[in-house]
Amino acid sequence: MVNRRYTLSKEERLSWKRYIDLLFAKGQSFVAFPLRVVYLAVEEETLAPVSILVSVPKKKFRRAVKRNLIKRQVREAYRVRKYDLIDPLTGKNKRMLVAFLYLDKEIHPFADMEKAMTKALNVLRDKA
Repeated sequence: MVNRRYTLSKEERLSWKRYIDLLFAKGQSFVAFPLRVVYLAVEEETLAPVSILVSVPKKKFRRAVKRNLIKRQVREAYRVRKYDLIDPLTGKNKRMLVAFLYLDKEIHPFADMEKAMTKALNVLRDKA
């Protein structure tokens, strides 16, 4: 058993503008409600097998507190299940950029977020 760290390090967060622009220009997407998932498989040797970005629209949630709550929920749901996606990718020696965009106008309970994240990671694993 490999020593697994269920953390979300700096390397696993997508923050480089060039990669973000590339993801939204050439990436494909699907919906796992309430999330829209944009993904792109890349050949470049980035530090982490999967780099993620979480976005919640200011237009739908004016208060930063609510946006931050949703972002925390999405990040936590990903953090707990990230090895469902990372293990198959490392087996194939691939890298992936992923953006989770929140779609709904209401805040969902964490259980709904976990279900959506599980669905999203299963679809990503099949596409990898």
